[in-house]
Amino acid sequence: MGHGLKCGVAISFCAVFMAYWYRQQVDRELDSRLETVLSSLLKAERKVDLNRRPRVAVGFGGCLDIVADGIALLNKAGIKPSRNPVHHNYITSEEQLAESFAYFFPSGAASERFISNGTLFRKLVKATQGLPRVRWSLGGNAPVMANRLAQEGCEVLMGSRLTPDLIEVLQEHVTVTSKPVDETDIHLILEYSSGSKWGQLVSRRANRFIVHSDISNPVLESLEDFQTQFKQFNPSLLVVGGLQMMDNFPFRPGQLEERLKLLRDLMLSVDSTTRIHFEMASFVDDTLLNNLFTYIITNVDSLGMNEQELPNLLSMLKGANITVLSDPYPRVASILDQMRDVYRILNSQEIMGTQHKLTRLHVHTLAFQAIIIAKGSFWRNTMSATAKASLTANRHVCGSPNIDPTKAKLIMDDSFSVSREQGSKKIPLKENRPVSCWEEHDYEICVAPVLVCTEVYQTVGGGDNISAASLVLQI
Repeated sequence: MGHGLKCGVAISFCAVFMAYWYRQQVDRELDSRLETVLSSLLKAERKVDLNRRPRVAVGFGGCLDIVADGIALLNKAGIKPSRNPVHHNYITSEEQLAESFAYFFPSGAASERFISNGTLFRKLVKATQGLPRVRWSLGGNAPVMANRLAQEGCEVLMGSRLTPDLIEVLQEHVTVTSKPVDETDIHLILEYSSGSKWGQLVSRRANRFIVHSDISNPVLESLEDFQTQFKQFNPSLLVVGGLQMMDNFPFRPGQLEERLKLLRDLMLSVDSTTRIHFEMASFVDDTLLNNLFTYIITNVDSLGMNEQELPNLLSMLKGANITVLSDPYPRVASILDQMRDVYRILNSQEIMGTQHKLTRLHVHTLAFQAIIIAKGSFWRNTMSATAKASLTANRHVCGSPNIDPTKAKLIMDDSFSVSREQGSKKIPLKENRPVSCWEEHDYEICVAPVLVCTEVYQTVGGGDNISAASLVLQI
């Protein structure tokens, strides 16, 4: 029996050793694969050098972001976990805040909501005091994109109203069109990690829930000043963003259409050689989204959005109800099919009629980047731009310009179908050539895997940084 026991122990030891050895081998292969993908993406990014400083005009908005651990903030403010997840277009009470957070948190979907209750918003701002790891930073789509564009080598004109201390943190080559203001609006960024728990709820991925009580950015207060300086600046590209601030804002009758018409007039006045990009965001107001289609979306050359905003836009274009929540981990084939539909609809004869038509569509997801470019269009360097978008995703979320493969992982499939249609071609992910590009009909498609950051520093501003960085290589 003693001999049998010894044999059992020896066999168990061998099994443990072999499992450990096998795990080490797998880890080494994964590390090697990540390093190869990283070096290949960097090589693709470096294929394009800026030999000039492109001029880009960016609007609108600006604010002070207070970034905090969302769960810690809600707990300190006494907002108890809700067992009744409900989507609210805007928030009027603590109960609605809890229900809204419970609606988006489990799937890890990004969301931004207006709080009409000033007392509640001030309570939340006060609750950030004393919380660990709270950060204050320059926020708003225009400043975030402007800083990234300038950092990547552009000369930027920005439509925004900021305080002097926020202007100081802008990159050197960013010019603000409006005079400094004494106070700026505050946006609260409730960030959370993958696996975070709030009561019985667990998040599937890292993301953020943004709340604000902003009264200046929704009416585009900087638009007139921006318009005055725009023509003299003569940009190659106009970037429009921040319009989600209008979502469910209590405008006076006719004010929403009035402001969007003024913005449309600016867009229609630009030289035909100036391209226009619109960065989408979280929209749930049917009236706003329909107005954006009428005045903005049909007058742009380029659109940028994430995996939540793409099906939302497509639903609106097809006349269906807005899609508030969608799959946070969509397959490549699903995204590409939706992109094709959006591209086709927005280039249909019923919609065309201005000097601008959609020739570029960029969708950024957690796992991959996808860009469609019309053949023969103004946009260039699509492969390098897709690689840069992928690299920027990691750099921003990890909070470092240097990518550490030990703090990253690939979650994109080893191969992907180009469509959900039966019999569609499958493309393998090649570590030494990770950006896959091919032609279809009158456009080219490029897809690149993202080295997903595993030690999250921030998620807010991710889409703005990714879109801005990729645009730089294409103008």
